[in-house]
Amino acid sequence: MMYEKYRLHPISAFINFLKALKELLFPLIILVIVNGFNFKADGKEIWEYIPLFIFLLVVIFYLISGIVKWFTFVYWFEDNELRVEYGLFVKKKRYIPFDRIQSFNYKESIFHRIFGLVEVTVETAGSTNGRPEAEFTAITREAAARIERETKKLNIGQDKDDEINVEIGGAKVSDQLQEEAHVIHKMSAKDLLLLATTSNSVGVVIAGVAALFSQIAEYIPTDWIVEEIAAMIQFGFIFIMVIIFLAFLFAWILSVMITFINYYDFTVVQENDRIIITRGLLERKRIIIPNNRVQGIKIIENPLRQFFRYATVVVESASWGFGQGDTKIMLFPLISKKEMSEPLQYLFPQFTFDLEGEFVRPPKKSRPHFYRVYILSLIPIIGLSSYFFYPAGLLSIFLALFVLIMGLWQYKTNGYLISGNQLTLRYRVISRVTFIAEKKRIQVIQKRQNFFQKRKKIATVQATVMSGLAGATARVPHLDESDADAILSWFERTRGINKESA
Repeated sequence: MMYEKYRLHPISAFINFLKALKELLFPLIILVIVNGFNFKADGKEIWEYIPLFIFLLVVIFYLISGIVKWFTFVYWFEDNELRVEYGLFVKKKRYIPFDRIQSFNYKESIFHRIFGLVEVTVETAGSTNGRPEAEFTAITREAAARIERETKKLNIGQDKDDEINVEIGGAKVSDQLQEEAHVIHKMSAKDLLLLATTSNSVGVVIAGVAALFSQIAEYIPTDWIVEEIAAMIQFGFIFIMVIIFLAFLFAWILSVMITFINYYDFTVVQENDRIIITRGLLERKRIIIPNNRVQGIKIIENPLRQFFRYATVVVESASWGFGQGDTKIMLFPLISKKEMSEPLQYLFPQFTFDLEGEFVRPPKKSRPHFYRVYILSLIPIIGLSSYFFYPAGLLSIFLALFVLIMGLWQYKTNGYLISGNQLTLRYRVISRVTFIAEKKRIQVIQKRQNFFQKRKKIATVQATVMSGLAGATARVPHLDESDADAILSWFERTRGINKESA
């Protein structure tokens, strides 16, 4: 029996080439910097072009590779399997049973949207290494709908002749599934503005501009600029403050633009037993998280957001979204804490989100451990700075004061809470993190003690859940030893019950 085979859109060859060029961007920058931004050479210095020639050969190779992959890539449906085959000299085949497919993730870059295409990646129950089981670089929305429609026929128990309506990009996926779809959260323009203002993206923009300036400084007429600035300074201190204000205003506006592009129309929808997240203006992404792949939840509050009672909610998932980095998926990039519990409880009824409960805190005897070692390590730095840069070096004493304040803040923040089969850990480096996980999702819990902790009978507890290759961890340092043992006993008792039931 012959099965109809399908191909990718021809633009996928160019998109594959662009992806490869993206990986070569950093080596190209290094090559340009090493060459001193100078590619002028005479016949005697032609050897200086060799690195550039090699780079061009690699670019040509990637272009040919992209064309070959498009030309040889075919997929079809056979015996309740999605089958993929590609390769010229080495044929690669992958057969994916329909019943193992967990979800489909969709992405639309600028090139996809120009041609009305979409990129589709397929996730199965065994996808834990950050790589999709199958990746369709560029196909039409109708082809993407066909893939999802064909693979869902077995799962929802419909005959092949039945019509299942599927639409990618905002409309219904199927008549049966759409009835149970529910919009959980949608970010407004105000939310995007707050997200950009309270994130660290402003600092990233300033750092990026500074790095760019350091590379092009020699081409800027600094003498003329210095003379002009010196002439302007005579207008006084207020003028300087205005310039600094304008610089930060520019960084903030740029940060808002970047945030708006990345998180435009950010929407969270629950559909049956999966969570669907869509976002993006220039590059549209649609990520699907099966509920049974959620391993834990992190609620992150940087000091500014904590002051205004806002938080970021991150899902630690065995799913990978669009790459290994997407194992930590932002469920709510920014949400008010008073509005947070209801949607979280709706999405994850197995969890308890009473985050204002009575946490077990580190004992008073552990308080010096939060800052003592760090202050002692600063003494040589403070001494050298004070000696060689006196009197300005004396200001380094404030570093010790900062470390002391942060240590006390961490001491006040840290703690844990056990509620039935749920473990909640709260800790802080700078941002306050609340980590929530079910007992059956926790891979391992460790109790650690150094020499000084043993003397004081305190310990550090660390819990790990499956997320990506290394897993996601949360650690609460300097708990009382009895509390650390209580967490281990709770976890070991749970494992024992599970073994008996098995």
